[in-house]
Parts: sequence; C-alpha cells; structure tokens
Amino acid sequence: MSQSLAGQRVLVIGGSKYLGEAVARQAAAAGATVVIGARDEARAARVTRELPGGQSVRIDVSLEDTIAAAAALLGQVDHVIVTASAHHNVPVADLEHDRIMAAFEAKVIGPMLLAKHFAPLMPPTGSFLLFSGVAAWKPAPGYAVMGVTNGAVDYLATHLARELAPIRVNAISPGIIDSGTWDALGDIGKQGLFEGAAAGSLVGRVGASADIAEAAVWLLGADFVSGETIHVEGGARRT
Repeated sequence: MSQSLAGQRVLVIGGSKYLGEAVARQAAAAGATVVIGARDEARAARVTRELPGGQSVRIDVSLEDTIAAAAALLGQVDHVIVTASAHHNVPVADLEHDRIMAAFEAKVIGPMLLAKHFAPLMPPTGSFLLFSGVAAWKPAPGYAVMGVTNGAVDYLATHLARELAPIRVNAISPGIIDSGTWDALGDIGKQGLFEGAAAGSLVGRVGASADIAEAAVWLLGADFVSGETIHVEGGARRT
C-alpha cells in the first residue's frame, strides 16, 4: 500500500471495532490524522490512543443531534467513512418494524445526515466512503433487510456523488470477512460459515480485514473515481 494520506483528516464512523477499526488503523498508517466516531466513546478512545494524533467523538448515526454536534466540534475533515450497521437477519414472518428502521438508519439515513452536516465543511478534494455488502447481490432467505439496505447504499453513493460534486462519494461492498464480526458464532459455527463462503467465491477463500482496509484507503485517494461501488468479495456475487 503506497497511498499517502499525509496531512489529511479522516473521520471513521464505527471505527472502534471490526472492519471500521481496521480501516482506521490503515488510514493512520497511510499518514492520516484519524478521528473515530462511535456511540461508545470509551471504546473509540482505546483505539485512538494507539494512533498518532488520534481523536474520538461521540456519533450515533440514528441521532442527528450527535452528528451536528460532532461536525461543529471537529470542523473541517477531508474524508468521512461510514461503516455503521444494524443487522436484522430474520425470516420475513419475524420482521420487526423498529429493527428494520434501525437498519435503514445505519446504512442509509445516517449517511445522508452525515453528508448534510459534514459536506459543507469538506474541501473539494474530499470524499465520503460508504459500506454496502455482498448480501445485496446474493439474495437468501432471512437476509432481506440486510440485502435491501446494502443495495440502497449502492444507489445512495451514486446520488450523493452527483449532488455533492466535486466531493466524491463511493462505496465498498465486502463479502464474508474474517474481521471478528463472526466470532460470536463460536469456532465450529465460524468454520462452517467460512468454508461455505470460501467455496462460494472465485478465489477460494474468505476475506481478511486488510483486503477491505487497503481498498478503503485507495478509494480515499482515487480522485477520478466517484459514484461507484467497489466489490471486494472474491467474486462471490458471480457464483
């Protein structure tokens, strides 16, 4: 990874754990000053203490007042990365209205409000990076909410890119990534998931956090790419 973010300030929403943390660390390694936005500011502070010049701020993407307060506190940032999610993976018969809304708030409404409050503070060379997911392109029973919200991110990146130009807006769509997210399944459950995901990809493996983090940092500096969703999932949607 040769991309340099020296002298740039990067806000990573959800950067206190899993893929968000990996992206935050990669951005810092590329020279950026990283700010982690999270609901759990204490957890975010734990990560930022290990990053040169790191800072944390409370942001809950479901609460616009926290977004507005963070924008007022931070002032200009060069890039905003949004990794927030709220999963509701159940059959349609078991769907709950509030949990559906929470999923849309994390993936769609929250990023819109972040654009509202942070775009006016960003330079023309700035960018937003959103997170979609392979579930949008691989329909499966029990994953309707995840699929639809991730699919909406693809459209959101396109529309925001047009409205906020020349500020760039892109999205990454990860596949199954060994980021720590799946540890709750236990060793056997995780192994089964990963074996199935590896068999269902074109490259024969699951992703690593570095696959996503490196793609994210590249997109921050890819100043001729906007309105795109970059698929980092080993070709899983092609199988």
